[in-house]
Amino acid sequence: MNAYTAPAAATEPQDAAGRPPVRAATPADAEAVIRMRSEHVLSEPLSEEWIRRCTDELAPRLTEQGDARAFVIDTPDGTMAACALGLIHSVLPAPAYPRGLAARVHVVATHPDFRRRGYARAAVSTLLDHLSGVEHVTLFELHAGGEAQPLYRELGFTGSPALMRMTRPAEPAPASTTEGSPTWLPPEQYAETVLKATAFACLYFTDEDDRPLQLHSVYSPAHPWQLVGGTMDKGERPWETAVREGREETGLTVSGPPRLLATVYGLPGTEWPYSTIGMVFDGGRLTAAQIRGITLDPQEHDEVRVLPLAGWKALMPRRDFARLSAVEEARRTGEAAYFGTWDWGNE
Repeated sequence: MNAYTAPAAATEPQDAAGRPPVRAATPADAEAVIRMRSEHVLSEPLSEEWIRRCTDELAPRLTEQGDARAFVIDTPDGTMAACALGLIHSVLPAPAYPRGLAARVHVVATHPDFRRRGYARAAVSTLLDHLSGVEHVTLFELHAGGEAQPLYRELGFTGSPALMRMTRPAEPAPASTTEGSPTWLPPEQYAETVLKATAFACLYFTDEDDRPLQLHSVYSPAHPWQLVGGTMDKGERPWETAVREGREETGLTVSGPPRLLATVYGLPGTEWPYSTIGMVFDGGRLTAAQIRGITLDPQEHDEVRVLPLAGWKALMPRRDFARLSAVEEARRTGEAAYFGTWDWGNE
């Protein structure tokens, strides 16, 4: 994580051409961006609780699948000198924005020790170029203070006398009328306080000699060998996800009935900001002809391999192999497994 702390010295970071070295932010930069916003943009800094909540909200949105894009400039000691954050959203299309995409420049901040060096201009310009050139955004909006308005005018923004703004806070929950009884929150407020988790479902295939079958990933060097499966789509149930992923990743369609072999749980970590819950179902024993007929999606996997369980140990991270072993034992014994330590990034 690019931690936000006060720079030790105002040494000016530059790239080989003498320009501020702007880079794309990742989910690991979320907290530093939020702290820059808290300290240098908002009129009143956020509490640590709100910094945590905002970080948890922003981190997954900074992924390729998310709707947030940010560009930052680091100091020589690795802290953040400046940042620019944009949020993409949909609007009804019009001739000026035919794809119906707009972006709000939500945060532009520079640490006081690094101001008047062109860092804000560099970060915002890179953000706008990316949003228009890569994301195909053509409508941009921002809220600019008086000091920043000349910069934004130079970049092409114009003022709008029609812009109006209102903040309407949620109604506070009514106080409990009975001493010692709980105060019930509205469902949408209570939902913000509970555990957030992503879910996945997998199929455990073996050959006719009960040797585990796995696929080699082209996108995850940290988890090179994987069971057939993936993340649940909205509205799916676990078995539906397992069947769909099996079809998409191998060309095989399993018919069921579903037989659960293991439930997997992982705490959040450096690789992913949410807890993970997964279910591994028995995909059955495949014949040699079925294995030869597997069709891979080249964007996800490039090899199918079948090995005795012991043969997988040297090819996988320790925790991944322990999960595979638990699934194999569940198939062999007929007793479903619970694997509760498949944590993210803590190998």
